[in-house]
Amino acid sequence: MARAPKFSARMSGRWRIVAMSGWDRDAIDLVEPGYVEFARNGTGQFGFIAVNGWLDCRPVERDGRPGVEFTWEGSDEGDQVSGRGWAVLVDDDTIEGHLFFHLGDDSSFRAKPFTGADGLDEP
Repeated sequence: MARAPKFSARMSGRWRIVAMSGWDRDAIDLVEPGYVEFARNGTGQFGFIAVNGWLDCRPVERDGRPGVEFTWEGSDEGDQVSGRGWAVLVDDDTIEGHLFFHLGDDSSFRAKPFTGADGLDEP
């Protein structure tokens, strides 16, 4: 049996969503700066527009690059929503991925590491 990839420490942390194919930057940052966060324990979270989600992640490799696939559940303006997605490390300061809403929208995204100037308090 093939060994499952380990969660990459380079993917861990909070990433600032800088672009999405489905929404422009003003929409992404409507409530707070858009973000996705991956923890080494296989959990995570994201927020953009008025959507917040909690992730159940599994480490993967895509084209030799570390990444994660995840399912998620959360809320969109108070309505319960769920879906799936994936993200991969493109280089040391960029991840790219895709987020799917169950029976709804989907969008690719690109994110960079958060800096203190991004406007989101560190945990």
